[in-house]
Amino acid sequence: MLNRQEPIDFRERIRIVVVFVLAAITILMVRLAYLQIVRGDDFKKKSENNSVRFRQVKPLRGLIMDRNGFVLVDNKPSFDVIYIPNRNKANELSVERLKQLYENRALAFPYDQALLKNARPYLPVKLDKNVTMEKIALVETNALNLPGIYIDVSPIRLYLDGEILAPVIGYTGEVSRKEIEQSAGKYGYGDVSGKHGLERFFDAFIRGQRGAELVEVNAYGKEIKNMGRIDPVAGYNMVLTIDADLQKAAWNAVQGKAGSVVVMDPRNGAVLAMVSSPSFDPNLFYEGISGEQWSQLQNNPFAPLSNKAIAGQYPPGSTYKLIVAAAALEEGIITPDTRVFCNGAFTLGNRTYRCWRKGGHGSVNLHQAMVGSCDVYFYTIGKMLGVDKIAEYARRFGLGEVAQIDLPNEKKGLVPTKEWKLKRKREAWQMGETISISIGQGYNLVTTMQLANAFGAFANGGTLWRPYLVRQIQTTDGKIYKEFLPTKKGDLKLSARTIEILNDALKGVVNDPGGTGANAKLSGVEVCGKTGTSQVLGLPENEKARRRKILGAFQKDHALFASYAPSKNPEIVVAVILENAGGGGAVAAPVARKILSAYFEGKKKNKNKGSAKIAHNN
Repeated sequence: MLNRQEPIDFRERIRIVVVFVLAAITILMVRLAYLQIVRGDDFKKKSENNSVRFRQVKPLRGLIMDRNGFVLVDNKPSFDVIYIPNRNKANELSVERLKQLYENRALAFPYDQALLKNARPYLPVKLDKNVTMEKIALVETNALNLPGIYIDVSPIRLYLDGEILAPVIGYTGEVSRKEIEQSAGKYGYGDVSGKHGLERFFDAFIRGQRGAELVEVNAYGKEIKNMGRIDPVAGYNMVLTIDADLQKAAWNAVQGKAGSVVVMDPRNGAVLAMVSSPSFDPNLFYEGISGEQWSQLQNNPFAPLSNKAIAGQYPPGSTYKLIVAAAALEEGIITPDTRVFCNGAFTLGNRTYRCWRKGGHGSVNLHQAMVGSCDVYFYTIGKMLGVDKIAEYARRFGLGEVAQIDLPNEKKGLVPTKEWKLKRKREAWQMGETISISIGQGYNLVTTMQLANAFGAFANGGTLWRPYLVRQIQTTDGKIYKEFLPTKKGDLKLSARTIEILNDALKGVVNDPGGTGANAKLSGVEVCGKTGTSQVLGLPENEKARRRKILGAFQKDHALFASYAPSKNPEIVVAVILENAGGGGAVAAPVARKILSAYFEGKKKNKNKGSAKIAHNN
């Protein structure tokens, strides 16, 4: 018999469940209605007034130090005024209010408000950078009326030697939107990268890795709480081959003249000092360089933003005679005793090429020709050698190609040949051009870096090193991450006899009576060197016309001097090129002497300190 009671009980239970579910839904709907209708405006304001901000934390860039551990480039805090655009109408008025506050205090408001039209919501906009304490106080005390605006703190570079090393070390700046898009994630908004010099060349090592944090803030930009943080990683430190004291001595020796100096160790290619003048203050790029200042730097005819030591290209003048003499000796064109009579002029066809000494040098051998820098002697042997043979030896000395130093924008100069002229100018080479080439004029072009490297290779007996500026990359705790060792680049392939003969001649240039480099002479140290004066503008052959010609500031001769010391076992090379300054012996040689003197005086002081320390310890 079927039990008819079970379906009745089941139906009763279903009714209870349905009533319970309906009651729960009703309560939920009432609660939702209360939250959305009754309390909706209140919660909307809360949601607008509080938000989570993703904030990048910039890393410290690595320190840059000289060879002795002296800090050349450090970091310091920068306070920036940041604006976060959003859809809150109150925020849109903040920038206008801030501008008014600035104007009330007679403070310049640097940001172009028209640019805000392109600002993206929640993407930070830097309204003012590296602001003063007055501006910080102004923003903080008015924070309630400046929703979306806050003060951010980030590290910026501090270049302790300012313009003295600026063309070498360079400067940094924020990456552009284009750089971000092309970096494949390497850079983000607000990141800083090297823009020039070593800062640019070694950016990957010293820039560090940015961190991040999540911060809850209210509508006024005030932080409520930190919701999480990833610490940034500081960049590696960089130890240079530069000696800070010698760098300052070289800078002071130039005394504001336009040009450049390179000081090297010929034993390994380490650059001890590098000057490019005039220069610029790299601190301006974060302290706030004005449009007028930037325009002045860019339009300055002396090109302060360029590193002239590696990018300036000049005719080598008579410093080139070392290479021509080496080629003539090696090729058997001359012996040390070969004599040429100089009456002050050399005739080729219907053209006359003059010696720098009006009355001539008389009968001179190789040593005398080098000491007195006789042009006629080198016109004669240059003609015998020919342009292509001279070019072959010039390339051995590293000319006509980049020296491969650790810097961007290095130029390679020019070593002309018959083939080069035919390709470049579609003209045959003329013998008269060889005459000019033989004394470092004509198409010849070198950089100060190349000149220093060439004389360094000769000084050390024939090894051409790749010059370098960085000794080590170190971790923040001083451990070596990467070390840069001397790298051989080539060989002069000169006989010991040729080097001995020419070394003696270069010593005579400075130390013999009548030597053109006498202004570089030092007491107690035998300096070897070669003067050079390169013409910027060709002068008419007629002597009266030559004397009457008035030269402008940029048409005067360049002054050159390349040297090394001591004559035996040289340990320092100094190359100087001063633009439109006059004669090499009169202007460039004294600059080299001051630098050489500073080097040997510093060496003596360090030796005395070491001796005193040993005596104290004993």
